[in-house]
Amino acid sequence: MKVFKKKGELTKFQILAEIAKGQPHLRQKDIADKLGITVQAVSENLKTLVDEGWVETGSGQPRYKITKRGIEKVKIGATDLRKYADQVLDTMTTYKSVWPALAREDLKKGETVWLKMDDGILYAGKEETPAHAEVMHDAKKGEDVALVSLGGTIELEPGFIVIIKLPTINQGGSRVCDLDQVQEILEKYPKPFHRVGIMGTVSRALADKLEMETDFEFGTPQAAIAAAKRGLNVLVFAVGKMTRSLTKKMDEEGISYVIEDVTEIKK
Repeated sequence: MKVFKKKGELTKFQILAEIAKGQPHLRQKDIADKLGITVQAVSENLKTLVDEGWVETGSGQPRYKITKRGIEKVKIGATDLRKYADQVLDTMTTYKSVWPALAREDLKKGETVWLKMDDGILYAGKEETPAHAEVMHDAKKGEDVALVSLGGTIELEPGFIVIIKLPTINQGGSRVCDLDQVQEILEKYPKPFHRVGIMGTVSRALADKLEMETDFEFGTPQAAIAAAKRGLNVLVFAVGKMTRSLTKKMDEEGISYVIEDVTEIKK
């Protein structure tokens, strides 16, 4: 359905509708405030509406008056809008929100499964949990499966982030880092780090010296926060002031974190 296809048609329709209400002392500013547009935009549209014969002006009150042609235009526009809205509502009524998960075992279309977040991944299986859903199609173990009609609560304990702040290249970079000190810091945390991120070239060099595999190097703040929200514990190596951009985003998202500073050079 073509509803107000031409540019500006919806605005003209709205202005006509406001004038059709026949409110006394209606001003261009009143229309602008109601529609959230500028007075200039209202003035330009009114000029067009008058030129096209939808509105007429007069010296008395109200100054702007909708013509018979304008009334028919509003009726047709309102009818088209109603039909379009009905179509959208019909579509939304049948719309199903679909969630993807990995199948823990072979699943059949229509059966109820139970959901669990494990290592940041949503799994669907037959072991009962507080969250459940309906399977949309057959799926074999390990395959992605579409789920609808989600209910209950997916148990998820938020993860935390440990930031190891490293010296800048001007301070000596990875060459002045005490690897034993870094290892001692890592051993302080009994829970495993599910993901490791780095920020900056010094961080890359240090991770290589520690023979530590990294999971993300670009967009690290966003990736670390996303992982923590999925219940994963994250270790991030950050150089100097890069730490600030990371902590600022975590504060905004309410993510727990700890900063371990190894920028002090031991003599």
